[in-house]
Formats: sequence, structure tokens, C-alpha cells
Amino acid sequence: MNRVLIIAEAGVNHNGSLILAKQLIDKAVEAGVDIIKFQTFKSEKLVSKAARQAEYQQRNIGKKDEGQLAMLKKLELSQADHEELIAYCQKKGIRFFSTAFDMDSIDFLHSLKMGLWKIPSGEITNYPYLRKIAQYHEPVILSTGMSELSDVEAAVKVLVDFGVKKELITILHCNTEYPTPYEDVNLKAMLEIGSKFGVSVGYSDHTKGIEVPIAAVALGATVIEKHFTLDRNMEGPDHKASLEPDELKAMVVAIRNIELALGSGHKCVSESERKNIEIARKSIVAACPIKRGDVFTEDNLTVKRPGNGISPMRWNEVIGRTAIKDFEEEEMITL
Repeated sequence: MNRVLIIAEAGVNHNGSLILAKQLIDKAVEAGVDIIKFQTFKSEKLVSKAARQAEYQQRNIGKKDEGQLAMLKKLELSQADHEELIAYCQKKGIRFFSTAFDMDSIDFLHSLKMGLWKIPSGEITNYPYLRKIAQYHEPVILSTGMSELSDVEAAVKVLVDFGVKKELITILHCNTEYPTPYEDVNLKAMLEIGSKFGVSVGYSDHTKGIEVPIAAVALGATVIEKHFTLDRNMEGPDHKASLEPDELKAMVVAIRNIELALGSGHKCVSESERKNIEIARKSIVAACPIKRGDVFTEDNLTVKRPGNGISPMRWNEVIGRTAIKDFEEEEMITL
């Protein structure tokens, strides 16, 4: 059984502080996730001066819209910051990962040799960005928030056309609202994506709780991505739609339990229940005293526990046969 890859999305919830970023790494390790993911960008390369904050960003920050550029400038991680965080992740035994949001950041992350790319929902229509990542021929995780199926199809085509093998692509169903209303999750769309493109699927979650990512694993998600924070009351664009550390840990535990519960897919008797077969099933027994030579009938036979005698599924085989001995009431029938 393949293990679900759990990505704890720290994103920009470090608020530009290396101290907070390291605390996030610590909490991700405690939660037992596989990867902690940050975001790599140069604000001037990512947004124009005219770009306004999203409604959820204004709502979550609780301040007058100062524009995306000013907001993001405070959340950048420098090259030195990346190197320090990578070293810290290595020390703590967790995989460092990041998403590039501009072309220069792709170059920088490529120099770090992470061997895996995460394409965020906002870049799914960015042809030059997709083409550049595809040319590395490395595994790609593609988020699909704000997308129609046709958008996903076009992005996959670019990736494949420029060198990414389809078996190296994992597509994450996603809704880009923070937090996502449950009625907008549309989790079954993940199954449509898998069927349409013949790729591994997963789910990037922005709901408030942990129920939906757990359900996604039950439906076959191979990757789960979830934002987390040290404290939802912190100031910043993504904290409100993020899990706190204890919730992240609970999600990981639940996902690992669901992984075990999914099993092989083949219906069979498990070792744990085998001992209960005799106790819970029934056998054919005498409903009343039966003399040797009597014919077994619907009236003188019945079915009772335990199940270590003749199975009731052989009922028609027994009816009409002749008793070879005397049977007391409730005695198991033998042929």
C-alpha cells in the first residue's frame, strides 16, 4: 500500500520571521507530516503595483487594502532564509519544500535540487511558467483551484508536451477560497480528474476542519496538502483558514488510520475476526428430540449458535436425509 503524502503548507504563515518559520517546522515534525512547504517569490516579479488584495486577504488581515505588493513584501524569504530553513529541516528530519511564484524563483528552487515541483492554482494558466517547470522533467504536483476541467487539460498538455511523463504528474483538486465553504468543496470532482487524465490525484484543502481531507483519502487521494499556523489569531492573509498544530496532528493520525482501514480492496476474512466465526455463526441443530431413522424436516431442525457444526447454507442438503443416530434437542446434526 502506498503511503499518502501529507504536505503541511506553512506558506507565508511565518509572517516573514525565521523564528516563526522554525517554530512551524517544529510543529510539522511533531504532527508527523511528510513535507513542510513554504512559498518562494520576489514580490516585484509576482504582482504589479496595481494588484489589489483579495477579499479574503482583506478580511483576514483586517486592515485597509494596502495592495498585494506591500503585503507580500513583508512575507518574502531571502535566499539566505531558504538555506537556513533547509538546514533546520535536515536537522529536524523533515523534508523542506517550496512553491515558486515567479520565473526567477523557479531558477532558484531548481538550484536547490528539490526534485519535485508544486504548481499553485494561480499559475495553472501561466504558459511560460508551466513550460519552464516541465523542461526539468521532474515530478509535478498541480493544484487546480479556480479551474474548469478544460483549464486542467490545457495545463497537463503543456507539462506533457515539454517533457513531464504523465505518471510523474499528480493533480490536486482544490478550491481557492479561504476558508472554503463546505458546499463548494465538490470533492467528487477529484474522481473525475483521475478518470479524465489517468493520473494520481490528491486534494489541497482550504476548509476550516480536518473532515474533508480525511474523506479525500478515503476516496483515493494520494497527496493531501493543508495550510497550518501556530495560531489562527495571528495577523496575516492565510492564518484564518489554517489548522493549528493540535488539529494538524489530529488530521495526520486520522489519515494514517484511514490508510490502514482502506486495506487491499479484496474482501476476505481478516485475522482479527477469524476467531469469532465459530461464535457468531450458526449450525444446524435438532429443534426437538430426533430418533435414529427419522427424516430431517423443516419442523425438527433449526439453526442456532455456535457455528462449528454443519453450516445452515447446507440446509437443503440436510432436509430429507435420514438420521443415523438419536439426537437430543439442540444437539448439532451430523450426517
